[in-house]
Amino acid sequence: MENFYKTAKWKAKREKILRRDGYRCQECRKYGKNTPATYVHHILHLEDRPDLALVDSNLESVCLPCHNKLHPEKGTKSSLSRYR
Repeated sequence: MENFYKTAKWKAKREKILRRDGYRCQECRKYGKNTPATYVHHILHLEDRPDLALVDSNLESVCLPCHNKLHPEKGTKSSLSRYR
């Protein structure tokens, strides 16, 4: 799945979702915060639901701290760079 994040389709979809969400973290927004987002998160994880990999309703813009909370198994910032 790692190569998925390098595809032109993912890069275009990622940009579309960030634009849709106003480059703001949708998790922080739930708590009244206005935080810049730099990651796009698969709500239903890519490994579990590859059929939803590019479905808008399964994607949300998030900041790094929220992405870390949503994916504690992924570890550090350096390991997350491929998901940007």
